[in-house]
Amino acid sequence: MISSFFKSKFKKDNDIVHAHNIPAALAMKNATGKKILTLHGIFSKQIDELHGKTTSNISERYEKNALNWADAITVVSKEAHKHYTKLGFHVQQIPNGIDIVSLPTKEDKRFENQIIFAGRLSKEKGIFILLDIAKKIPKDMHLIILGSGPEENKVREIAKSYSNVHFLGYQSKENTVALIRGSEILIQPSLMEGISSTLLEAMACNTTIIASNVGGNKEILENNHSGILVNSNNSESILNQILELMKDSNKKKKLAENAFNEVKKYDWEHVGKLYLDIYESLLNQSK
Repeated sequence: MISSFFKSKFKKDNDIVHAHNIPAALAMKNATGKKILTLHGIFSKQIDELHGKTTSNISERYEKNALNWADAITVVSKEAHKHYTKLGFHVQQIPNGIDIVSLPTKEDKRFENQIIFAGRLSKEKGIFILLDIAKKIPKDMHLIILGSGPEENKVREIAKSYSNVHFLGYQSKENTVALIRGSEILIQPSLMEGISSTLLEAMACNTTIIASNVGGNKEILENNHSGILVNSNNSESILNQILELMKDSNKKKKLAENAFNEVKKYDWEHVGKLYLDIYESLLNQSK
């Protein structure tokens, strides 16, 4: 946040400055040009979950200031749209998008029964639920964990203790997509979530998804149609669903096919145009 603040301070003659998430708003405020702020979740709730109420109260004040600095505000989920509209802000919802055509086509299948988690290794992403699953998953199923974050050491410890748990750390986009393509199931046990690019990528890769029934997950996926949604903070439910799907290849295949058909509306060819409309509207205001 601090480094981007100083970088933007000396960059002039911007037409549009597009900041993502509340911490980036300070650099946005400092820059020239029309300002658009995109929120990928409910910032104060995320801070509350990670750092407690005192820090959350401080973050709420900064959040309100940041929202007032923007000429336009977008959010990726209906949940966030409802929250910020209720606070009195004019907000437009534009979901995350992916460029389906340009996704790497390579498949990396390292194990016969391959399950994957790809994301930030932190509390709000459900990492402690994931680690509980890792301890209980049958030995003939292999769990690959990708990512980095504050709980990385705990993940490393589990991977050392269980031969069917494989921590690969942070991976490039190309490697991550290849591993998702090679996996039977992607799991996402988040406690809170916007519109997850990882879920969209898994849908585009024809990989079956089990995710917590929170935030944008329930906007992207329809339970038992395009994925499996389970109650958050419940490792047993996720584990049971993994075991069931591994025994039912027809259901697994059908869920993946339905998800692939659904993900097309999140393609950048559509989503990108929605952002361009906002850019053009902002530029027209200054003429």
